[in-house]
Amino acid sequence: MGEMEDLDVIECTRCPDLAACRSRIVNGVGPADADLLFVGEGPGANEDEQGEPFVGRSGTVLDDALRDAGLARSDVRITNCVRCRPPENRDPSKEELENCREYLEREIDLIDPTAIVTLGKVPSEHLLERDVAVTGEAGNTVDCELGGQTRTVLLSVHPAATLYDRSQEEAFEATIQRAADLAGSGGQSTLGSF
Repeated sequence: MGEMEDLDVIECTRCPDLAACRSRIVNGVGPADADLLFVGEGPGANEDEQGEPFVGRSGTVLDDALRDAGLARSDVRITNCVRCRPPENRDPSKEELENCREYLEREIDLIDPTAIVTLGKVPSEHLLERDVAVTGEAGNTVDCELGGQTRTVLLSVHPAATLYDRSQEEAFEATIQRAADLAGSGGQSTLGSF
């Protein structure tokens, strides 16, 4: 149980604006030995209220795609770049992302996933430390240095993108299927085993 406790941030005031307006720190959820680690941008209103990442409409889209790929939410770890909700659901600032990076890298090191799936532009750019055209690069894997180790990062559009632009659904679902395949879990999907 000690390892799971090491994953949680209990108290933090590195970002005074976020600490002042949050309801709670939203830590990652899922097994400490998950093969897949999904990384979003930061908590929204639902997540801030419930204390868990991806519990709103985006979470439903993610859960459905995981199920279609033969995975359950309880099979994967889900976290965010920042653990406190930015006011008005704005993007986290560069400083806020950097303030929280140590927590994210510690989580990555402890989980030691087969693949990290970035959900959207902000986490993709934050982890890869470069500009990312996420709609064009979705489904691509990139090996990058994180926490002193080479990690496989799979780029994905954000689940919410599928709610506002239905043309993103196929790419999103294909990326989640690719994640399941990378983790060796894709055999249970409706696409069959290889």
